[in-house]
Amino acid sequence: MRFTGFLAFLRLQCTHGDFFILFPMKLPLPTAFIDQMRLLLGADGLDEFTTALQLDPPVSIRLNQGKPVDFEQELSDRVPWHPYGFYLPERPVFTLDPLFHAGAYYVQEASSMFLYEALKQTVDFSKPLKALDLCAAPGGKSTLIADLLAPQGGLLVANETIRSRTGALRENLEKWGYPNIAITSAESEAFEALEGFFDIVVVDAPCSGEGLFRKDEEAVGEWSPSHVELCSARQKRILSAAVSCLAPGGILVFSTCTYNSSENSENVQWLEQNFSLEPQTLELPAEWGIESIKGGYQFFPHRLRGEGFFLSVLRKSGGQSNRNNASGNFKSITSLSKSQLPFLQGKLTGNFEAGYYQTSSGEILMLPQQWLSVYLTLDKVLKIKWFGTLIGELKGRDFIPSHSLALSRVASLDLPAVDVDKHTALRFLKKDIFELPAGIPNGWLLVRYNGLNLGWIKAMPNRMNNYLPQERRIRMDLQF
Repeated sequence: MRFTGFLAFLRLQCTHGDFFILFPMKLPLPTAFIDQMRLLLGADGLDEFTTALQLDPPVSIRLNQGKPVDFEQELSDRVPWHPYGFYLPERPVFTLDPLFHAGAYYVQEASSMFLYEALKQTVDFSKPLKALDLCAAPGGKSTLIADLLAPQGGLLVANETIRSRTGALRENLEKWGYPNIAITSAESEAFEALEGFFDIVVVDAPCSGEGLFRKDEEAVGEWSPSHVELCSARQKRILSAAVSCLAPGGILVFSTCTYNSSENSENVQWLEQNFSLEPQTLELPAEWGIESIKGGYQFFPHRLRGEGFFLSVLRKSGGQSNRNNASGNFKSITSLSKSQLPFLQGKLTGNFEAGYYQTSSGEILMLPQQWLSVYLTLDKVLKIKWFGTLIGELKGRDFIPSHSLALSRVASLDLPAVDVDKHTALRFLKKDIFELPAGIPNGWLLVRYNGLNLGWIKAMPNRMNNYLPQERRIRMDLQF
């Protein structure tokens, strides 16, 4: 439902003067926040801004370039700053779309997609690069960066400090399908040991969440001037580590979903004053509605179709890059020889060289040979990490292919598969058992919908087993 006209402007001050009530928002906005926005926007701008907060937020998706499909409805309403970003007329139930589970697209807020334009204008992607997404979960910016790195085989390290959030990060990167990936869970300070190591470091910093107020009531309830200052100080700590591991000439992208200067322009000024960093100027069409402010670029929901967002791009000068990568052996995985890999025959594409490793539990990992020394360096510096693509696991003489292999771009196009309709695809994603077409061979089969893999089943003479991971199954009730 949308609220327009006089309701959008109706504002009443509470009895104690602590908040303004903005209808139809369920929670009031703090007076201090309103005062802050009045200073930023002026009285007229504040009216337009508060009106925008009454409207439903736009819904947008970003397509996976490596998994093209024909969508049921034509996508034509483009996000201006990303060639594969599209607005949707309304929010569907993504859980009930098999293409969502296959990784055909990522549901991403439109303003956040601006990272694409910022990197395209400031980074030379004609060579393989190393990039670090320091605050990565749930993975929207990580998958976007991976797209930019992919043509030249660059490596993405996606880090999430809070270990409970790494599950969502791993799931989204698995669905996106690239093999040149490392997922880590470490405090930002751990990366200071990798001085001058990365060509790109992206810090989508934890913040007070002002730009998400119309989407997240909890952000409204948690906001206070003291919380803003706490977030600003935490951002400085994270940014200091980010600068340390950034190579000279490399690009640092710092972003928040806030409006206030303490977390945005003042932290950019702090970076300039304390490090050899220079903000980069971007060329942006005026019709995009993005405001250029001191040190970066600000998104306001009343001036464009997106949520509140701030982004700054800075280049590091001076010094030498750290290209001294490690050698030797990994701590907890062991190399497999070619003679141990007959079970992989015909399962993988032959587009790049890879090394194969086994964990203590029997899982088989595939690591791109090009970045082996980098993986070794990460292994020596960081405690918690997941490398490359999980291919499957050995149980006795049996090889059980992994769900990540099914979704990966390294899976062979010639693997046995059964193509299903949407009804059957949803039954598979519920982890149900369903009847297979006549003539389907026994053994491991990919379940495929609209040309994209969803996962594995194993067909046997009188039955089949559904190997979708339990944690990935749809839990909603389906009406068939």
